[in-house]
Amino acid sequence: MSNIYDTANQLEREIREMEQFQALSESFGKLKEDAAAYAVFKEFQEFQMAMQQKMSEGQEMTDADAERAQSLAEKIQKEALIADLMQTEQAFSLVLNDLNRIIMTPLRDLYED
Repeated sequence: MSNIYDTANQLEREIREMEQFQALSESFGKLKEDAAAYAVFKEFQEFQMAMQQKMSEGQEMTDADAERAQSLAEKIQKEALIADLMQTEQAFSLVLNDLNRIIMTPLRDLYED
């Protein structure tokens, strides 16, 4: 019987070789080359993390937060490189969701009647 961690490490290597991951990596690389677009992306990431932190602490989104979210959404929509990244990330995410579904099958089966 194989070691499950060996299997997981093999899966990690195969994920890096997947077309969807390669496309995501290329898209992110292009984004990082454009300083202005990358700055908008980083600003959006930091805002998302701050909002997640607030939510985890039970805090509500303020009007100022909503205004900033709207402003960032407008900036992001103007950046084709960010839109491309989000599109390729979504395609990669579908694969990860499928893998998660497969991996979690034993647990689902265990709890089903």
